[in-house]
Amino acid sequence: MAACTVSFLLWIVALQWISAQDYSSQWAAHIEGGLEIAKRVTEKHGFVLLGEIFPDYYHLEHNHVSKRSVNPGLEHHKKLTSEENVKWAKQQTILSRSKRDYLTYVRDSRTSKRFAIKGGLNDPKWPKMWYLNRGKDMDMNVQGAWEEGITGKGSVVTILDDGLEKDHPDLIKNYDPSASYDMNNRDEDPMPRYDQMDTNRHGTRCAGEVAATANNSLCSVGVAFGASIGGVRMLDGDVTDAVEARSLSLNPQHIHIYSASWGPDDDGKTVDGPGELATRAFLEGISKGRGGKGSIFIWASGNGGREHDNCNCDGYTNAIWTLSISSATQNGHVPWYSEACSSTLATTYSSGSNYESQIITTDLHHECTSNHTGTSASAPLAAGIVALTLEANNKLTWRDMQHIVVLTARPTHLLASDWIINGVGRKVSHSFGYGLMDATTMVRLARKWKTVPAQHICNVTAQVFEKPVPARSTVTIQLLVKECNSVNFLEHVQAKISLTASRRGDIKIDLTSPSGTKSTLLAPRTHDNSHAGFHVWPFMTVHMWGERPFGTWQLTIHNEGKLLGRSSLHEWCLILYGTKYSPRTLSPTIYPVEQPPKPIPRRNSKNTKKKSKKSKSQKQSTTPVSTLIKQSVSSYKPNVHIVLFPIKNSSKLSPTLTDNIQTYPSSHRLYSLQNVDGRQTKKNLSPERNISPTTTATMTDWEMVFYGTILPPEQTHILPTISISQNLTSEDEPEQNFKSGQCRVTTAKCLECAFGYNIYNGECIVDCPVKTYEDNDGVCSDCHYSCYTCNGPNDYQCTKCWGDADLTHALGQTYCYSKNIKHLLDDKTWHIIATVLLIINIFVLLIFCKGGFWTKYKPGLEPGYGDYRLANQIEGDDC
Repeated sequence: MAACTVSFLLWIVALQWISAQDYSSQWAAHIEGGLEIAKRVTEKHGFVLLGEIFPDYYHLEHNHVSKRSVNPGLEHHKKLTSEENVKWAKQQTILSRSKRDYLTYVRDSRTSKRFAIKGGLNDPKWPKMWYLNRGKDMDMNVQGAWEEGITGKGSVVTILDDGLEKDHPDLIKNYDPSASYDMNNRDEDPMPRYDQMDTNRHGTRCAGEVAATANNSLCSVGVAFGASIGGVRMLDGDVTDAVEARSLSLNPQHIHIYSASWGPDDDGKTVDGPGELATRAFLEGISKGRGGKGSIFIWASGNGGREHDNCNCDGYTNAIWTLSISSATQNGHVPWYSEACSSTLATTYSSGSNYESQIITTDLHHECTSNHTGTSASAPLAAGIVALTLEANNKLTWRDMQHIVVLTARPTHLLASDWIINGVGRKVSHSFGYGLMDATTMVRLARKWKTVPAQHICNVTAQVFEKPVPARSTVTIQLLVKECNSVNFLEHVQAKISLTASRRGDIKIDLTSPSGTKSTLLAPRTHDNSHAGFHVWPFMTVHMWGERPFGTWQLTIHNEGKLLGRSSLHEWCLILYGTKYSPRTLSPTIYPVEQPPKPIPRRNSKNTKKKSKKSKSQKQSTTPVSTLIKQSVSSYKPNVHIVLFPIKNSSKLSPTLTDNIQTYPSSHRLYSLQNVDGRQTKKNLSPERNISPTTTATMTDWEMVFYGTILPPEQTHILPTISISQNLTSEDEPEQNFKSGQCRVTTAKCLECAFGYNIYNGECIVDCPVKTYEDNDGVCSDCHYSCYTCNGPNDYQCTKCWGDADLTHALGQTYCYSKNIKHLLDDKTWHIIATVLLIINIFVLLIFCKGGFWTKYKPGLEPGYGDYRLANQIEGDDC
């Protein structure tokens, strides 16, 4: 019987191996000696040279090898690599790449009613383009840039996708053949392949968002309607590493921006990224593209939200070279398809629920659509905004652009439960990055931007020796960074991690910086049943942007697996990217930074007393600052002194903006006394806008005063409201946003409610509203996005669903599943079919074993002849 078992297992393994291998008829090869020698070598062995990927690296195809095969072409590979000039060659495997749109196709005719638009735009769909024209900080603020004459002129954008309808009447004016190519048919015409279902409409839709012509009485308006637009047809065929590399490196001295709305499957179980050739294409692009300023790669973050996918498992969005863009719905919510991850830099608008509007753009057959969806629609909008910014300043590097996005993105009106304030006082979210892109603010900041200092890289390896992470447990490992190879101000942070797991989807990984910023590098993925774990996978976060790297970093690994679901951390290291000097060379009048999370550490009392006496002898005036100050610089080498005095109307203080002072919200001011080159400057402040900068105020000392009781107050007692911001009781401050007696401690919002009340949006209420639940801390926290009401944060704790979903009970848990797929979950036919097939297989195997096919003896033959056995079968171990 053991032989039958082994046979069955070998059969299963063979099926898995077959499904995992997909070899194409294409090769990539490094052939030295130039193009002519490469042609001669390849033709000698039956290869066709398709094109050059990089200098001396070529894309080849063999006509006598199947387009798709489970077997590698070893014979042809051996002949090719036997040549002296061939230094490296690799047969290309076929990759799975998915377009990141969702909804089914709905065709809209461009013969809709035309409108006369204020400002001269007569494009018929313009009034419905809510994401560009509704104002009041509810759009992406492109009209301000247009009014300043910025339309993207001179910027070149290419769409890496399934083709581009170059003769579309709304695109033909801006079409650029030098930014276009057909990788699938290997010619210079990127026109899509037409079929009955219009499956190759994706690229044309993305292109219209960027550069549809304005004011031509046709369809829509592109964000950068003066920019040049091209397309690379590369998804309508077998996608390989070589195809991706050639697409990413097409004409890099002419093309400025590459927009990609695709990636590995968003199925919640795939971990995949660029191959070695595509990785080199990225590196060549950022180092040599645009005359050394660097190509700009815009990437859609992913549509795996329903599958609980995490875009940090996508090596394209997780890379430091790409500007990863997420989506927000018309009402500012996290879309149902959106993936949350720490590598997302910013957000643009896209589709949402059924009652929310979608994106309007060009479509196949010279038509127009109002149904472009997913993060596919978000990335091209970001590409258009970047094109506007490049027109304002074409000297910006690829890193300059990322800095400008971080500085100008708006978190306002975006609703998510995971907004935090990082160590430099900026709001950041795993769902939205730093917020909604703002075109006009980016353009204005770009005009006066100075190139950021050179990028430095610091590698810090942790000493880890097979650290086990048992099921249902958490392991925390700390790493102390004292000095870091000239990285004093952070940009990207990567944690390269190798671990094994019984079930990869049970693992959650958090990284906490020395400033206290906690970033989730990996969230649990319910569909990821892989045993493969991670092998030096570079999880990336942008949440520590601008912080100092010095101090203790903390890596926390949670194993949420079942009893036997073990995991083990083998190694991890930090790769810190940043600058030696502060890149904040300007004091832009942008959206203010908020209070960071930690107080400044107190200095030695003796030193402070000496400094206090010295300041008095100098007879310089001291100006009170508000009483609630929080840290915005790292505790490493603090260089800030604060004088604390409780005063009334402190919110009226508004310092003059200088190159050394950052803008903070009213009544919560901290003045950084550091020049952009890291040197300490004079401790002189100008606390009022109407005071001359020559009239200075010196900060001398500060202290913390704690008010409280020896014994804890009874919860049943109603305590007076305490106003931290001005040290006033509620009797002195009758006009509060909170009812008397409900809120016990306040700043601008309530921090602690009286017994029987819960905190919601800074107010005290008795019952939490829908889409929230009461947690253990008395706070109304957000439900999972799939739940309408719930009793916890997870997707299996729903108590009521949205209108398009049904409540499903399974193993004591309740889920909300879309009505469109609910019937598939309820269908038991698959179970019956699987059971019947299993019975048939067992029956066939029993017949196979009992029939004597494994052991056969023929009279007249010597012992050993006709005695067929499995290699690992012993005597007497027959069926």
